[in-house]
Amino acid sequence: MGWTDFFGDQLEPHEADLAPMRIATVHRDRLTGLSLTGQVDLTLPAQANTGDYAVGDWVLVDADDNLVRRRLTRKTVLERRTQGGRTPQLAAANVDTLFIVTSCNADFNPARLERYLALANEAGTTPVILLTKADTAEDADAYQKQAEALQRGLAVVTLNPRTADAATALAAWCGVGQTVALIGSSGVGKSTLVNTLAGSGQQSPQQTGGIREHDAKGRHTTTSRSLHSIAGGGWVIDTPGMRTLQVSDVAYGIDTLFAEITELAPLCKFRDCTHVHEPGCAVQAALKAGTLDPERLARWRKLSDENRGNTPVQSGPRGGKSPASRGKRR
Repeated sequence: MGWTDFFGDQLEPHEADLAPMRIATVHRDRLTGLSLTGQVDLTLPAQANTGDYAVGDWVLVDADDNLVRRRLTRKTVLERRTQGGRTPQLAAANVDTLFIVTSCNADFNPARLERYLALANEAGTTPVILLTKADTAEDADAYQKQAEALQRGLAVVTLNPRTADAATALAAWCGVGQTVALIGSSGVGKSTLVNTLAGSGQQSPQQTGGIREHDAKGRHTTTSRSLHSIAGGGWVIDTPGMRTLQVSDVAYGIDTLFAEITELAPLCKFRDCTHVHEPGCAVQAALKAGTLDPERLARWRKLSDENRGNTPVQSGPRGGKSPASRGKRR
């Protein structure tokens, strides 16, 4: 179920009688937990609400009344900021690999994929881009090359979510005890892929839907997050489709994503170089030499500015201000 020493080491001696369970579903007014004996409805402690928990969380439960006594510290957590939202929204917890699903049509958007990648990098998960609907594209290889260029060492897999070959192609990330999550727009095949990975033995298959042909936008068939077992022994978390993603507190994720720019910055003449007009700017030099993609630089600047504007500022020593520090184990 994904239990490791990371979670076991958090147990206190007085908690020996509590049952570890993994959050399987999160709804507006209720939670369900999964143990080795099956799924149960959980009771929240006073002053707690379902928004404090994410699918994939590990909790300690009193077996007598199914009351959640404590949530264990997360190894990783995926969270996003919605348009106009004041606080980040939990997407999934304790995820080893994030499958970023897009299709070889109008849904393919490098800028949006970069946002997902920054999210995955910051969370500490391994990102993998999955390309669907390649059979409908005139040049699927072009989509593959564009996706691979988004980040160094990025794995990109082209597949048909409906076939058994998809499960084979993703087996390396879906082994026993491994947890993967699916993220992407509606209509790209996430729920279909969940059903393929889970196999025919699952009790409640995910509903699937089509897309509007004129703009490739999908219909929302998944309305809440849920945890499903994978036939190969792993676990998969499906998430509702999203077309907008505001970044916040993902400076490390952006630095990893745009490594070709991050590595040039220390070579600039001035430490506070904005990479716009300063003399001795290594980034501008690379741009003029043709070794840096101007579109990538523009997207890096936009994403960095948005992240800076959305990231809360914490009070430091003597009243000084400092950006919120990275740390997703909450």
